[in-house]
Amino acid sequence: MSDRRATTGSARDDDSARRKRILYRCQHRGMKEMDILLGGYVGEHIATMSEADLATLEVLMDVSDQELFAWMIGHKPVPAEHDTALYRAVAAYRSKSS
Repeated sequence: MSDRRATTGSARDDDSARRKRILYRCQHRGMKEMDILLGGYVGEHIATMSEADLATLEVLMDVSDQELFAWMIGHKPVPAEHDTALYRAVAAYRSKSS
């Protein structure tokens, strides 16, 4: 029984560490506008994001700040592979917070 709790505790710790890493990366991207936008959205929603949302967010985080910002302000179209429900939620957050 203690092994099950240790594994469960370890999984929870891994999930918690992953969420902290994601939040930190979103709040410290290097471009202040993206720190505020992506970091603000993730700061409000990270605790309730599903595993699928976290995976989608990790892919989105690999996009450069300049590219992501250009999509957010409408200077460039969002590529289909990044036009996800999560991206649209972040974009809606931008509209709400501006």
